[in-house]
Amino acid sequence: MKIGNREFDLKNHTYIMGILNVTPDSFSDGGNWQDMDGALRRAQEMLSEGADVIDVGGESTRPGYTPVSCEEEIRRTVPLIQRLKKELAPLISIDTCKPEVARAALDAGADMINDIWGFRHDPKMAKLAAKRHVPCCLMHNREKPEYEDLMEGVLSDLRESLKIAAAAGVKTEQILLDPGIGFGKNYEMNLEVLRKLDRISELGFPVLLGTSRKSVIGLTLGVPVGERLEGTIATTVYGVMKGCGFVRVHDVQANKRAVEMTEAILHGPGNRL
Repeated sequence: MKIGNREFDLKNHTYIMGILNVTPDSFSDGGNWQDMDGALRRAQEMLSEGADVIDVGGESTRPGYTPVSCEEEIRRTVPLIQRLKKELAPLISIDTCKPEVARAALDAGADMINDIWGFRHDPKMAKLAAKRHVPCCLMHNREKPEYEDLMEGVLSDLRESLKIAAAAGVKTEQILLDPGIGFGKNYEMNLEVLRKLDRISELGFPVLLGTSRKSVIGLTLGVPVGERLEGTIATTVYGVMKGCGFVRVHDVQANKRAVEMTEAILHGPGNRL
């Protein structure tokens, strides 16, 4: 897959997507990076620690979040993307389900779209991705955690996302799939989807795994958000072993090291990132 001007070997390596939320209410880092200079410093830190892509989000998607307008989401993200590109020149993903926000972010220099509704919230997002020829991550999501068969339901929803993408003309080589840990699933369901990541890979697309600091870790270990690093690393190692192309994380350095160590064990020291 090509993101921006860089080729990614998603079949043989796991890459790091660093999370940069410029929101007041995200579950883990809400309010931390609303200041422009602080957000730039955080991005620079993540890049120095080995982040391959910076994922910029302007609307919290935690359970019970308060939706914001397109205008507010653009106000939060676009000036930051412009400065990031000018001062640090990273690869940037825009974390949004709104085509208007994605369009403004791409105009500002973003390189890919990360849609938590997998084009199912607004099919115009798929048309935008196709028109701009940008990679996109299609995440699984549902309004309520209700399934007759969990994995069949998740796969069916992802196939619907893929149909929307194909109908709009999005190229298959520009698609990542995200199983949506923490979205439209309860605790037991999140663990089951993690156990059965191979089923997601069967759809034939690279997988992005996003578990960083999420409730499935907190509930398993009985720890608050600030104490979920070890649990996150465990899921990252598992993701590498299952062949995930990306892990999306808050703590870049620790997870990067975990990826490199796991890849060295699996493939030998000459084949790590």
